[in-house]
Amino acid sequence: MHELSLGTWFIHIATLFEWSIAIIIIDHISSISNNKALGCFALAMLPNLASAMAAITWHIFDNSIELKGLVVLQAALTTLGNICLAFAAWNLFRSESSQPNQ
Repeated sequence: MHELSLGTWFIHIATLFEWSIAIIIIDHISSISNNKALGCFALAMLPNLASAMAAITWHIFDNSIELKGLVVLQAALTTLGNICLAFAAWNLFRSESSQPNQ
C-alpha cells in the first residue's frame, strides 16, 4: 500500500467512518421526526459511500491494473450518488417549504 501516504490513508478511512455515521444519524433523526424526505436523503448518500469503498479497495491493492474496473465503478457510483443527493436535497427543500411555520 505504498501508493498513498499514511496521512492520506487516515483521511480516506476517517471520511468513510464520518460518512457512515452521518447516514446513521440522519436516518435516526428522520425516524424520530417522522420526516420521510430526510430518510430519502440518508438513502441517497449510500451510492457515494459505495463509491468511496470502491476507491479504497483499489488503493488497498496498490492501484492494480487488474482492478481498473473499480475506477470505472467508483466514477459511476459518484455520478449516481451526486444525482441522487441533488434530487434528495431538492425533495427535502420542497418538503420543508410546504410545511407551515411553527
